[in-house]
Amino acid sequence: MVKFLIIRFSSIGDIILTTPVIRCLKNQVREAEIHYLVKKQFLPVVTANPYIHKVHILEDNLHTLIQKIKKEHFDYVIDLHQNIRSFLVKSRLRIMSFSVNKINIRKWLMVNLKINLLPDKHLVDRYLETLKIFDIQNDNNGLDYFIPPEDEVNIDSLPEPFSKGFIGVAAGAKHSTKQMPVDMIIELCKELKRPVILLGGPEDLPAARKISEELGNHIYIGCGQYNINQSASLVRQAQLLITPDTGLMHIGAGFNKIILSIWGNTIPEFGMYPYMTHPSSKIFEVKNLSCRPCSKIGFSKCPKGHFRCMKDLNVKDIAEYANKLCYCA
Repeated sequence: MVKFLIIRFSSIGDIILTTPVIRCLKNQVREAEIHYLVKKQFLPVVTANPYIHKVHILEDNLHTLIQKIKKEHFDYVIDLHQNIRSFLVKSRLRIMSFSVNKINIRKWLMVNLKINLLPDKHLVDRYLETLKIFDIQNDNNGLDYFIPPEDEVNIDSLPEPFSKGFIGVAAGAKHSTKQMPVDMIIELCKELKRPVILLGGPEDLPAARKISEELGNHIYIGCGQYNINQSASLVRQAQLLITPDTGLMHIGAGFNKIILSIWGNTIPEFGMYPYMTHPSSKIFEVKNLSCRPCSKIGFSKCPKGHFRCMKDLNVKDIAEYANKLCYCA
């Protein structure tokens, strides 16, 4: 038996992007036993993954966690987070480790000087490069997302317009400069010919309510009503998904959904666009904007005050493309 500890503490999308590493290690290394280290709030994202033998949870006391992990006697650590905490785990375990190259200098050059030295390579493939010593090959089976049976949502239980088919729309994102503005979502949903389920967490509920007030029965609010796995179940059953650069986008890719990804201050060139998704998926972004990208992650508001990376997008083009796909389906 060969025991691996994979480290990725957060967040939803980044964890989902590690699933090919988990699967390929399990399937290609003889007698591999995969353990995963993650923050407590993201446990539901990996808890049903059949390739993971055991999940270890990072809470408050890193020292206690490390002492517990030491007892597992791992052979290797695969560090897909590369931060201070993961460094401490590796240094205390004192075993062979392999870490992802986060290309932070290249990202800094792109954000601050607009010098593009970014590799034409998805983050998943950079994750897999950390395993080259084990002769691991990309199986080209894309991302995984496993939903516990108890979290499957029966869409027949939804109001009738939605049980007959719907479009999933992500109502928010972790950072404001990744979010579609509320008025933009309202305009978009007015143009869509299918009922819309708004997806997101409790923090997205105020925005979802504003959208619902404008559109009435055309909208069903899922924000805060469903946990992450239940939301994933709705994504799986949606006709298509319209989402900014956020965790729901990667969940959609895990189900090979048609994804219309809406890009604000971040750019697909960072390597986190929808991975191996449906061929009808499409990226919508404002290109040749001098201030974009303004961050590799995001801000609470546009640093320039104009938010043109979102506001200059043509909402009618997005809706027209979505309607065409739904009509063809």
